Amino acid sequence: MSTSFGSLVVFLVEPSASQAKFITSQLNSLGIEFVRSFGSGNGALVAMTESKPDLVISALYLPDMSGTELIGAMRADKDLEQVAFILISSETRPQALEPVRQAGVCGILPKPFAIEQLKTALLTTLDFLHQDADLVQEIDGENLRVLLVDDSPSARKFMRRVLENLGIEKFYEAENGREAVGILSEMMVDLVVTDYNMPEMDGQALVEYIRQQSWQNSVPVLMVTSESNQGRLAAVQEAGVSGICDKPFEPSIVKRLVWNLLGQR
Repeated sequence: MSTSFGSLVVFLVEPSASQAKFITSQLNSLGIEFVRSFGSGNGALVAMTESKPDLVISALYLPDMSGTELIGAMRADKDLEQVAFILISSETRPQALEPVRQAGVCGILPKPFAIEQLKTALLTTLDFLHQDADLVQEIDGENLRVLLVDDSPSARKFMRRVLENLGIEKFYEAENGREAVGILSEMMVDLVVTDYNMPEMDGQALVEYIRQQSWQNSVPVLMVTSESNQGRLAAVQEAGVSGICDKPFEPSIVKRLVWNLLGQR
């Protein structure tokens, strides 16, 4: 895929004029010419209804709302739910960042960030927005059935968009492992993509069920999660997960994992 960012239309939501100027200059240096700045979340939302951007880059703390509330409003609007989103924040507390991760974002950058970090997030944005023609030709997407398991509807939509860019068309969705077990008992699938932290039945328990009790015990299982506890992740690997990817993730990594998993199968 081309790495040219010049076609991207970006809305920048940043209350600090100096920060907005700096971020805009960084975007310009990467070839992005159309950057429109807003000092508030509501101002950006109103503008989005008039002219939809490709990407929104936002601070976490805004004068009228949080970046979390901004992306929540976007994901709740059918016209804006597929707009890419990048958060830039000095916040490091997991509990503050987790709702943003679950909403489906193309990147969470520190403040200050390095230009390479911004470039990586923009490459992820292009992966999210555009179909991968080469992989579409290689993967028989029309006949693949994928089960998405995540208690966040926004996270499921984000993952679905990434997989649709591979030409995959058939999806089943579940809010937790227990719902997924019900679907797996009735429907044959080619790939399971699951979160770790979910109510009722978490990702580890789902993987254990699939490997030990399901009639589809060889189906590839990809875990996309913000879980950082290495002990828990090691237990998931021990349970038989096929691959683990961070949330937010780089679609290119998911594409490679999906290709490898389906190729092995």
